[in-house]
Amino acid sequence: MARKRYSDEDILKLLREIELKLAEGDDVRTACRGVGVSDATYYNWRRRFGGMGKSQLSELRSLEKENTRLKKIVAELELDKLILKESLNYLKPRA
Repeated sequence: MARKRYSDEDILKLLREIELKLAEGDDVRTACRGVGVSDATYYNWRRRFGGMGKSQLSELRSLEKENTRLKKIVAELELDKLILKESLNYLKPRA
């Protein structure tokens, strides 16, 4: 069976549909199959996106983007630090 990638907005929509089906009295497996996902996928999505709205989703994306940017900055500074350390050892007079 082919895998389908869902966008975060689609995942939120499907989670809401499943929650509505659960509120109507369906069990988890039936509700998940009704929207076309497995119950394991539902539990993974619920763990990641549970209780999240669209505004929180956009905030999460911006924070992830900022985190990625900061990680790149730290990696570059660490590399600069190592280069300076090596050049200092090279220039240091040997006894």
